[in-house]
Amino acid sequence: MPTLMEAFQMSSSNFSDIITNLKPDLLIYDGFQPWSAKIASSQNIPSVLFATTGSTAFSFYHHHHTNKTYDNFPFPAIFLTEYEKRDLIAQAGSIIVEDIDEGFAYGILKLSSEIVLIKSCRGIEGKYMDYLSTLCDRKIVPTGPLITTNGEKNQESGNYSEVMDWLSQKSQFSTLYISFGSENYLSKEQMQELAKGLELSGVNFIWVVRSPIGSEISIEETLSQELLDKIKQKGLVLQGWAPQAEILAHSSVGGFMSHCGWSSITECVYFGVPVVAAPLKFDQPVNCRMAVEAGVGVEVMRDENGMFDGNGVAKAINEVILEESGEKLRFKAREMSKKMKMEEEEAFCEVAEELSRICVKKISSSSVLG
Repeated sequence: MPTLMEAFQMSSSNFSDIITNLKPDLLIYDGFQPWSAKIASSQNIPSVLFATTGSTAFSFYHHHHTNKTYDNFPFPAIFLTEYEKRDLIAQAGSIIVEDIDEGFAYGILKLSSEIVLIKSCRGIEGKYMDYLSTLCDRKIVPTGPLITTNGEKNQESGNYSEVMDWLSQKSQFSTLYISFGSENYLSKEQMQELAKGLELSGVNFIWVVRSPIGSEISIEETLSQELLDKIKQKGLVLQGWAPQAEILAHSSVGGFMSHCGWSSITECVYFGVPVVAAPLKFDQPVNCRMAVEAGVGVEVMRDENGMFDGNGVAKAINEVILEESGEKLRFKAREMSKKMKMEEEEAFCEVAEELSRICVKKISSSSVLG
């Protein structure tokens, strides 16, 4: 991510030339290009932030910026542990975003004209959208979850058929899908504890294993042969990629063990699948607690250093897949899924209406000045 952001910032001069030539009526930017909003403003072009992180996290960190503490957020279900507060300081230091005057979450919101687009829906984050609107003095306009599936493209990929055929042989809600996203990696020790948890619970699973480029570690190198043999009797271990949306939509899947990135949380809700939450960094702990508060998630417990063990992993998996509590979680997830899908079309219409209004206002203003 730091490399990506450096590349974005190096493109700012080229972007200035492009926007001068195109003279658009509107700019939509995300949190990693705040300089683009400043360039647009210098040319009297309105800009609107599109936030790909949820309202819960944005409001939590905006509140922290305003009040200089994490501890008096008005919704007590959302909090950080002491080790998460320590980790956040170290994580924030690795990412430098230029052209933000006052704090990340606060600064990029302040640059947005009149509204903020956010990838979410009111059915799962309504109160946090309202609080964020109060904090930043902008109307929060949800875009809906923006979930897509790759359809035919996925069917042509190497392990698509293998995964779908394997799932079709499992009973309803019996399988756990495990993925920590494309930018998050478990340590060797945590992979071993996760494997122990899978062994203890005995559930069917699909585990997507990734490691950073340049330091690829296969699961065979990480786990003992004995443990590997035991867990492979119950599951599939995939290296690198899996058709996530199609897996979550499958009736055999009863839970998703996730790092709680915002896209993963919205996909959980969209497909009505509860989450076994194991957050790692940035907004993920906040997203995790929002899912737990909403009744669609169970958090894997950790020690004071943020490490989980096999027993804690098994306990959380059992709550979601094997025990009676799992059916309650799935019922709540399906309820929220219906709300999310009902809001989708309405969200598209509202976004179009709000952006059109800003464009018309800009055009009318330019005509008067001209």
